[in-house]
Amino acid sequence: MNKILRWGLASTVFVILSVTSAQAADAISAWNQISETAVKTAGHPPPVAALDFAIVHLAIYDAVASIERRYEPYYTLVPGATGSPSAAAAKAGHDVLLGLFPAQKKMLDADYADFLAANGIDPLDPATAVGARAAANILALRADDGRFPLNPPPFLGKNDIGQWRPTPSLLPGPPPRLASGLTPWVATVTPFTMYSDSQFRVDPPPGLGSRLWADDYKETMTLGSLTSTTRTAEQTEIGHFWADSGPVLWQNALRYISDTYLHDTGDRARMFALAEAAMADAQIACWESKYFYSFWRPITAIRLGDQDGNPATVVDPDWQPLINTPNFPEYPSGHADISGAVSHMLRLFFKSDELKFQMTTTNALALQKTRTFTRFSQAEQEVIDARVYVGIHYRNSDTTAQAQGRRVSNWVFRHYMRSVDEPEHDSED
Repeated sequence: MNKILRWGLASTVFVILSVTSAQAADAISAWNQISETAVKTAGHPPPVAALDFAIVHLAIYDAVASIERRYEPYYTLVPGATGSPSAAAAKAGHDVLLGLFPAQKKMLDADYADFLAANGIDPLDPATAVGARAAANILALRADDGRFPLNPPPFLGKNDIGQWRPTPSLLPGPPPRLASGLTPWVATVTPFTMYSDSQFRVDPPPGLGSRLWADDYKETMTLGSLTSTTRTAEQTEIGHFWADSGPVLWQNALRYISDTYLHDTGDRARMFALAEAAMADAQIACWESKYFYSFWRPITAIRLGDQDGNPATVVDPDWQPLINTPNFPEYPSGHADISGAVSHMLRLFFKSDELKFQMTTTNALALQKTRTFTRFSQAEQEVIDARVYVGIHYRNSDTTAQAQGRRVSNWVFRHYMRSVDEPEHDSED
């Protein structure tokens, strides 16, 4: 098939140098941790954070792949690449982060110097030039991708029945405490692998007169209420655990999986790059669908339940969800989309659904900060349930998002960063 992206450079000469497992772990996982800190310091909202992580790890992957030559590059194949893959990864990570967050130069330079010193890497290792080239090329590729448009108009939705509009907040402050739609422009950001942002657009949400709508409405109204008497303590705990930024939350899980199960620099770099590319394009695909349909949140729908034309829905004008409702359209679920994408990508990468791993939340309301999973599908299902438990989504929106994320992952895995010996795939998903 024809690639969406052409490799930035060609090469005929390469040298593979060995590195220790400790260096490999530091090179990929450590720069993922540094990236997470930089993203949090910058205060980028979750939809943009997903794109940031992809840019960093695609550059790291290209730098390592240029040296090892086992996998096809994402964009850049550096000519004559030689040196330590760890050095290449560190330089690529540093330079991309510096390009994304120039105000953090002092901190990033210190991180880079500390990493080289701790791992006994010569600052003049020839692989640093490889990392610099991969970083420069990916930054140039994504320079005008639409991540930060100038003066974007606010998205206020509509007051029509079934349509999203700014929702009341549980956060302290004077009323009305309403916010316009968050980062609507992410719906039109240039994809990382997809042909277009609408390539995997989901089907419309259920009709308001349908049985599916009534069932979803009643489940969220009952289980997701701030004052629910049917939600169990465990369900509340699951809801609070997953009430954290999806793109950021999954980073510590990826580090745990990489450090526990992978022992090669190239494999680590590839796993992160595939996962981040899948999450980024799932984020774009989800936002495109969200803002295309602009479906209303439970806090709006339940307070207007006598106006949706469905006799099976009961109005509650004072209904509140367990957590604050995010300020963007409901359908499909962003967290379920991201989680479906990364879980399915890991399933494809490891060729199994079974893998024991841990994930840690930063949500202050979660009593159990770290949860252990034995299957990727187990984590996916928890996300689907969690978004209902906290009262911000309907179950169909979660399962639809999960399916969309999986389709994106199938696309990425079949067409990008494949083994150099693997045949082409032409199917869409």
